[in-house]
Amino acid sequence: MYNELNQILEFIREIDKVKGIYRRTKLFDQSRYENDAEHSWHLALMALTLKDYANEKIDVNKVIEMVLIHDIVEIDAGDYIVYTTEKEEKQKKEKAAAKRIFGILPDKLKDEIYALWDEFEAEESPEAKFASAIDRLEPIMQNYYSNGEAWKKHNIHSSQILKVNRKIEKGSIALWEYAKSLIEETVEKGYIE
Repeated sequence: MYNELNQILEFIREIDKVKGIYRRTKLFDQSRYENDAEHSWHLALMALTLKDYANEKIDVNKVIEMVLIHDIVEIDAGDYIVYTTEKEEKQKKEKAAAKRIFGILPDKLKDEIYALWDEFEAEESPEAKFASAIDRLEPIMQNYYSNGEAWKKHNIHSSQILKVNRKIEKGSIALWEYAKSLIEETVEKGYIE
C-alpha cells in the first residue's frame, strides 16, 4: 500500500512538468502563450458545459478524465501543432512518453490511465470523439480572438484549418458549425487566406 502511494505521488510530481509545456496558441486575451495544464483545465470545463452538444450520449466524467490526461505525454514528446507533417514521429514519441510516464503508476492505475489516453488517441468512442472535438475547438477560438496569430505565424491556410479540424463534426455537429463560422470570419476579415 505504501509503495503504491509513493508511486502515485511520484507521478503527481512528474506531471507537474505539464505546467511548463507551452502551446502554439495564446490565451483569449492574447497576453501570453497557454501551457498544457491550462489547456487541459479549460477543456475539462468545456466538456462539463458543452456536453449537451455532443452528437451521442456521453459519459462526461470520462471525457473530463481524457482531456485531463491527453497532453501529459508532451512532457517527453513536446507540443506538436495539429497541422504537423511529422505525424509518425509525433505518434512514436507520444507512445513512448505514455509508457514511461504512466508507467510510474501502480499497475492497475497505469493500465486505466493508459487505456483512457489510448482511447482518446483512437477517436472512436463517443467520449473520445467529443473530447477531440473540444480539443480542436479551443485553439480555433484562440486563433479567432488573436486575429489568426498562430495560423499566420505557422503559415496555415484556411483550407488546411478546415480539413484538419473537420473531425470536430464527429463529436459535435453544432460545435463544428460554430468552428467553421469562426474560421470563415477570420478569412473574411483578411487575417488568413
